[in-house]
Amino acid sequence: MPRQVFFYDQPERFVAGTVGQPGARAFYLQASARGRVTSVLLEKNQVAALAERIEEVLDEALRRSGGDAAIPAAAPKDLLDTAPLDLPLEQEFRVGTMALAWDSVDACLVVEAQALVEDEEEDGEEAVFRDDEDGPDMLRVRLTGAMARVFAKRALDLVAAGRKPCPFCNLPLDPEGHLCPRANGYRR
Repeated sequence: MPRQVFFYDQPERFVAGTVGQPGARAFYLQASARGRVTSVLLEKNQVAALAERIEEVLDEALRRSGGDAAIPAAAPKDLLDTAPLDLPLEQEFRVGTMALAWDSVDACLVVEAQALVEDEEEDGEEAVFRDDEDGPDMLRVRLTGAMARVFAKRALDLVAAGRKPCPFCNLPLDPEGHLCPRANGYRR
């Protein structure tokens, strides 16, 4: 079956968001434009890695352009988006592989999130990023430098808003505490 590519060129909105309480949150990427909304599910560490890598790619593109690229050094405050995810929240797929690229011709960041596949090849390993018409579904988003900075800031803030770490072992603390391995199993 041919794959479905959800393509957004300069969307009205591209955000990371969550549903649920810290410790039991589900993380989503959501793109929307002209009344169309696409939401994909991913892991917290994928959100963090994506945001950190976006910052690195933008910084490198700005450095290579000698400061001439239309990329702000920080997220513009007037573009910050703190609104919740758009509803109804319908997951298109779970993200497996992600890719980033800076398009210097159009001066935009390309973000691709590909559906998780459990397609085993002859050697038994999971298939990696494939870009063919029979490959897994994909969300592809093209963002300006400013939109990419805003996405990264929101995503990093979202990840940091989770459960506070234990001061002894650095594992996340539940509201009722946790069994701390550094305290020999005593509840903190």
